[in-house]
Amino acid sequence: MTMLSLKLSRAVAQGRAAPDRPENRAALLVTLLRKRAAAYNAGAHDLEALLRDQIRWALPIEREG
Repeated sequence: MTMLSLKLSRAVAQGRAAPDRPENRAALLVTLLRKRAAAYNAGAHDLEALLRDQIRWALPIEREG
């Protein structure tokens, strides 16, 4: 998937109803992992990289102490 198709996808999504917010972090991660898998299967390397970054951001961080 090219950056142009990603921009088109975002523009189309803006015209849709707002999606439901995930109940918790686990639900968010499930959604992101499914989207990343779909991007991988479609060969959309740019989109997959973007989703990988979002997954890293959504992972819980445990601090010692």
